[in-house]
Amino acid sequence: VGPYVMVTPNETRRKQLQQIAKKELDDLERWKKEHRPGPVTLVPQRLGGNKSEAQVRQNQQTILMQSKYQKKHKREEYVKAKKAAEEAEILKNKAIQREKAERLEVRRRQEEMQRREMFFEDQTYKTDELLNRLDMGLPKSDSCQIANPGPEATAWKRSHAYKQALREDENRRLEEMKQEQRRKAELMEFKQKQEEETRTRAHQKEQRSCLQSLFIFYCTLRVNNAFLDRLQNKTQPNNIYQPGYT
Repeated sequence: VGPYVMVTPNETRRKQLQQIAKKELDDLERWKKEHRPGPVTLVPQRLGGNKSEAQVRQNQQTILMQSKYQKKHKREEYVKAKKAAEEAEILKNKAIQREKAERLEVRRRQEEMQRREMFFEDQTYKTDELLNRLDMGLPKSDSCQIANPGPEATAWKRSHAYKQALREDENRRLEEMKQEQRRKAELMEFKQKQEEETRTRAHQKEQRSCLQSLFIFYCTLRVNNAFLDRLQNKTQPNNIYQPGYT
């Protein structure tokens, strides 16, 4: 340890600080005594209600039973609403998938019709081209008809009749396809109407079930209130009974 210097404490300064601290503590205690809160004075008043203990107990019991029924009814309504929402979502998804499948089926049929039309046109074109090649080797007749037509005229008539039959057959097939598409469109419209009627009946059935539940809850509540009223009349024979008490 190196050298050090010891300083003698100043006794006068220490005493002054101690006196100042003591004076401050005394002032604080005096201030606390001066600002101490006084006694609390309240105006006397009558406490309690204008009903007896039995009436209050019965009111509590009635409110408790009503709250139980209300909670049960709310829980049933919540479960029913959740189930209805899930069923509606399922029906909605089914309807969307059904519409997609129907659109795909209609598109497939339209493409099939277009392919058939293109095939018929190509077939007719090839047939006409073949018949025209055959007709090029036949002599052309004038406006006057030949009395005794030869084999060339007979071949030309057969080719003309064959062309006419092909055109009639093609027109008949196109008309059948148009009628088939018309029938399918009518069937689709009928199915949509049936689905709409089914959804309407389901909604009406759900409304009727809700009304029945509310009616049963109302009847149960009335029976419970009547039972509580009779119980009150038995337990309090001297009191004046007021009907319609809830």
